[in-house]
Amino acid sequence: MRAKVTVLGLGPMGAALASAFLAAGHPTTVWNRTPGRAGALIDRGAREESSAAAAVTAGPLVVICLVSYDAVEEVLAPLSAQLRGRTLVNLTSGSPVQAREAAALAQRCGADYLDGVIMTTPPGIGRPESLLLHGGAPEVFAAYRDTLAALGDPVHVGADPALSSVYDTALLSQMWGTLTGWLHAVALIGSDGPGGGVTAREYTGIADRWMGSVSAFMNAYAPHVDSGRYPGGDFTLDLHLRTMEVLSHASELRGVASGLPQVFEELTRRAVDAGHGDDSYARLVEFMRVGGHV
Repeated sequence: MRAKVTVLGLGPMGAALASAFLAAGHPTTVWNRTPGRAGALIDRGAREESSAAAAVTAGPLVVICLVSYDAVEEVLAPLSAQLRGRTLVNLTSGSPVQAREAAALAQRCGADYLDGVIMTTPPGIGRPESLLLHGGAPEVFAAYRDTLAALGDPVHVGADPALSSVYDTALLSQMWGTLTGWLHAVALIGSDGPGGGVTAREYTGIADRWMGSVSAFMNAYAPHVDSGRYPGGDFTLDLHLRTMEVLSHASELRGVASGLPQVFEELTRRAVDAGHGDDSYARLVEFMRVGGHV
């Protein structure tokens, strides 16, 4: 028998969450601070409650997705009696500090708590490849993992509820770094000049294949970062720097002015000037940390 689920908040993401639970066969109760948004969900079998208190008592699992953690606190603070003995999964975007504060609120209410982040947009909810990260007690996650799988691929990142938010910001950093690098690349290869005029679609077909090699670099460098030792092997920082200089020159010739090559060069040159030219690219992490070793 499918677990009963309550979804608090029916904005675009909350409505997508409720829809995915319904599609997976979970009896789903919904509530929204502004009434009138549950029509399509009711037509598919959802039960709407007029109060958050009534919605929370409908089942053992409560999923909340609101505009902010302040809104979460405003909704949940009066519901101590209703939350007791239930599991609260908070999928609202916020900071690690806010995640811990929400966990403390749940504890005061006598509820188990998972803090989660959704690494997709509403149309991606319900797809098995969509990533959802959860921090909190592993036994709580294990109890509801199959239910949460209705939303995508649920991954437990650790017992600390703040970890999901930290992963969120780290992954967003990687996303923007990758997308900005890709935009620089399509501007470079699509501009006028010898070998230019390549469309973004044509380039991206090749770039997709190259990302496998980039992933291999990350996996090779991860042990370097963890150990604080950075053997250069056959691709040292000296070689990276020379290659970056080629990129800077090509970008200048083709009129691409994102500033990225200069950022790469400046960071790498600092490490080389500090005597680390024979180290791996992973050495640069020390130059990104405030007060890091040089």
